[in-house]
Amino acid sequence: MARVYVSVGSNIDRERNIASAIAALEKAFGPLQRSRTFESEAEGFAGDPFYNLVVGFDTEQSPRQVADTLNAIEDAHGRDRSGGKCSSRTLDLDLLLYDDQVVDEDGLHLPRREILEYAFVLKPLAEIAGDRKHPVTGFAFAVIWDHFDPTAQPVWPVDSP
Repeated sequence: MARVYVSVGSNIDRERNIASAIAALEKAFGPLQRSRTFESEAEGFAGDPFYNLVVGFDTEQSPRQVADTLNAIEDAHGRDRSGGKCSSRTLDLDLLLYDDQVVDEDGLHLPRREILEYAFVLKPLAEIAGDRKHPVTGFAFAVIWDHFDPTAQPVWPVDSP
C-alpha cells in the first residue's frame, strides 16, 4: 500500500463541488485523512476565491492509475481544461505525493512542485503530514511551512463544506 496525498480545490460552486469531490474520493479510495478547508484568493489570475484542502489515503493503485482516477472525478464535476492553469475551475485534484517516489514522466510529476510554491497547498499538507519529509528536499513539511512567508499568499481556515 502506498500513502498518497491529493490537493482538492474549487472556486466555482465551491461548497457543493468540494463536498461532492470528497464523497467521490472516498468512494474511489476509501477512508480519507483530511485537512481543514482553507480559503485563498485566486493565484495568477482574477477570479473568485478558492477553497482548498488536502486529503491523504492508502492505495494499491499505481501513481498513473491514481492520476487517471483524479482526472475522471474532475471531468465528472464539469472541469473545463480549455482555460489553462490560471483559470477558474469547478474542481482541481492534484496528486501531490505518492509515498516517497520521485516521478517525472509524461504529465506526471511527483512530488508536485506546487507544494513548495503555494501556501494553499503547503499549509493543509503540513497540517496532516507535518512530520513527513519532502522526497527531494528532505525537510519535513511542517518545517517547510514554518519557513514559508504566509503573508505573501494569505490563506485562512473556513468551516468545512
